[in-house]
Amino acid sequence: MAANPPFDLAEIDRLLMTTKAVRRRLDLDRPVDRDVVVDCIRLASYAPNASNAQEWHWVVVDDPDQRRAVGEQYRRTTEAVVSTMLAAKEAAGDEAGARISRSILYLAAHMGEVPVLVIPCYDLEAAAGRYGRLIGADRETTGMEPGMYASIYPAVWSFLLALRSRGLGSVLTTAHQSDQPAMAEILGIPDTWDQTALLPVAHTTGGDFVPSPRAAVEESIVWNRYER
Repeated sequence: MAANPPFDLAEIDRLLMTTKAVRRRLDLDRPVDRDVVVDCIRLASYAPNASNAQEWHWVVVDDPDQRRAVGEQYRRTTEAVVSTMLAAKEAAGDEAGARISRSILYLAAHMGEVPVLVIPCYDLEAAAGRYGRLIGADRETTGMEPGMYASIYPAVWSFLLALRSRGLGSVLTTAHQSDQPAMAEILGIPDTWDQTALLPVAHTTGGDFVPSPRAAVEESIVWNRYER
């Protein structure tokens, strides 16, 4: 470790260890200032991305009617699947897994009440030249590739860290991706933008967060070569 680290490591470590999936503790009543959301997106834009092209768009929804429509669509794509998962976990005696499924169902029921909903989109058409493809309504339409996700998910995670540093919470959800056209219709999103996630944004309730249990990292590290 450097003799004089450039950051306060204790605070940075706490940020990294306590930025977690927040579902039940989102404050549904306290408004979120637009300027805070813009600041967090600005910070997220510094994340590394392919060719520094920044081929993304951030669809931010704070209109109550639009939030309700987005929330209802999210509920439709989430509730049945997660309810089935919950029943299976309960039958297997997996209470820890069941607790997570219940929190997902809670969020699905209340998504439309969250003060701000953010959908980070990857612009497939803008990336077409770099990937050597033609993408459009009347041409070959292609989906996301690993390199594309690698160009936007670092920004999504930076956005979540920026929210946490300002006392807000969120969770990276993807259930709505099973019917992107329906969400695109609600929000006018072009079909050449992939909706990579849906992020509910709110202040949090209760006390501060603590690190979640994790397995010993030594159990997951492979040095140099995996031996069976």
